[in-house]
Amino acid sequence: MTRPPCGAPKPEWREWAFAVRREQPDASPAVATQLRDFLHAQGARRVLAYHALPGEPDVSALQSDFELLTTRTRYRPERHLTLHPYASATEVSRAGYLQPPATAPQLPLGSVDAVLLPGLAYDGSGTRLGYGGGFYDRLLPGYAGLLVGVVWSALLLPELPGEAHDVRVGWVATERGVSAAK
Repeated sequence: MTRPPCGAPKPEWREWAFAVRREQPDASPAVATQLRDFLHAQGARRVLAYHALPGEPDVSALQSDFELLTTRTRYRPERHLTLHPYASATEVSRAGYLQPPATAPQLPLGSVDAVLLPGLAYDGSGTRLGYGGGFYDRLLPGYAGLLVGVVWSALLLPELPGEAHDVRVGWVATERGVSAAK
């Protein structure tokens, strides 16, 4: 499948990124090693992570080095994410990933040193191609800690389409390393 032009609509980009992602070997241990080294060097202790969907880099190996938190997707009164201990994720969400139950203890975003953001693709300026729900874009405006996109190196691109409301990351982690967004 040919990569879409930068001006193509996001659904076209998502279709392409899913196809490329399906072809990637699982290099999750290498991604976790890169993240572990980077996060330690940055002094991070409490990290907001995610429970991987099929095809995403799995960052759960970081549990032994950091206090991990994860999100729960909520739809009322409006769409938003809440933060909870990583190990409390025992329910399958609508999207198919593990999330904490509604009654799990909540923690504030301000207590987090770093956020690991899954994405279908990233570009060198920190633009993220997400799944289209806008949950992280609503959670992260004003967040002052480290924002690290996590993706396979085949999906780290020169340029992606972005919108004014899209939260950009300062760093992108792949199985090959962690690089600063430009």
